[in-house]
Amino acid sequence: MQPLCRHVAVIGAGAAGLVAARELRREGHNVVILERGDQIGGTWVYTEEVEWDPDRTRVHSSMYQSLRTNLPREIMGFRDYPFVAKEEGDEDRDPRRFPGHREVFKYLNDFAKEFGICEMVRFESEVVFVGLVEGGKWKVKSKSKRGEVSEEVYDAVVVCNGHYTEPRVAQIPGISSWQGKQFHSHNYRTPEPFRDQVVILIGSSVSAIEISRDIAGVAKEVHIASRSVADETMEKKPGYDNMWLHSMIKSVHEDGSVVFPDGSVVLADSILHCTGYKYHFPFLETNGIVIVDDNRVGPLYKHVFPPALAPSLSFVGIPFKVVPFALYEFQSEWIAGILSNRIALPPEEEMMEDVQAFYSLQKASNISKRFTHMMDNYQFEYDDWLAAQCGCPASEEWRQQMWLATFKNARLRGMLYREEWNDHHLILQAHEDFRKYTFNGVSMDNWISDVK
Repeated sequence: MQPLCRHVAVIGAGAAGLVAARELRREGHNVVILERGDQIGGTWVYTEEVEWDPDRTRVHSSMYQSLRTNLPREIMGFRDYPFVAKEEGDEDRDPRRFPGHREVFKYLNDFAKEFGICEMVRFESEVVFVGLVEGGKWKVKSKSKRGEVSEEVYDAVVVCNGHYTEPRVAQIPGISSWQGKQFHSHNYRTPEPFRDQVVILIGSSVSAIEISRDIAGVAKEVHIASRSVADETMEKKPGYDNMWLHSMIKSVHEDGSVVFPDGSVVLADSILHCTGYKYHFPFLETNGIVIVDDNRVGPLYKHVFPPALAPSLSFVGIPFKVVPFALYEFQSEWIAGILSNRIALPPEEEMMEDVQAFYSLQKASNISKRFTHMMDNYQFEYDDWLAAQCGCPASEEWRQQMWLATFKNARLRGMLYREEWNDHHLILQAHEDFRKYTFNGVSMDNWISDVK
């Protein structure tokens, strides 16, 4: 089949949008990235701005000041552009194995510069409408910072707008009349606003754990409410005099009291929801073909293509609890190859059957609909399936082993897992692989520090 060159819009210049654009251009497509912000990086762009005011311009980033990666840099990076520590002496870089968010932001900028991606980006272009037009093409409207609206027609649209912007909040009996302050972790930057307060923190994710420790340094008391612990739990957290773990809140009341299932009552100043995010595509009009139902985006074939609209509409980065950048890379290469006719998709009916079979399997496994896109342990099988479709090498074994070792280490060492580890043999394997890459005539040998 004759290769096709398509005019493609990529929505978002975060990690997913950057690698999608690179793979699309490598495949010969004409690419435009539409980015609402004034720089690349997506959620990795740290800002002190928050959304306390509902009428305020939406803030995309959910980064907090103290955030560090929970994955080692060896598996954080794109496969053919390793995320290695830069040379000693560059004081603006973070050489730690689990670096802070600014180092990831800088890595993404290095990646964009290396592959000439910024020239494809239209900054301060917020996408406000994407809809089908005659001939199976897509009309895309975007709005500039000055309010000017542009309209263009594309052969295909790749949605890469992320899913860490639209907060999900806990539904608690009595919350509508509770007089205290409520926040979502999307608006958390530093612990200072909680100084000397009694804080209820809802959630048990990695970010919830880290934010609770952040806040405990300045707050009077921190009470963590979690659905992941047994009913009527109430226990002091080891190592802290002012932090307690509870089962999920039973109710809250106008006087500021928060009641837990064991009968204990806490008079709280603030409730902080560390309760995750919702998929949100306010610009996308598909006449009901693609919907978000209880955080299931669907129907999507292999979490990427809506069968009735494939291949002209696709999504990168929907799965969660994954090693993200490598997964984006596999998805992007698959999309690019399909749009050029190098790779074939199954017929629409076959794709729908596959989606329904996947939904049935999840239901039979008692997996809630809102966890449709949670991959966790089967992400590497998924990556390898995509690699086979693309005709590219599968994930190296050390990547999966390092991912498993990292979470085993976190269970063993708690928050010290970022400073102490015992997978040095995997680091050596990773660095041996990295040595085969050369950029701007410079071997990765020059960037890779010795493993101690």
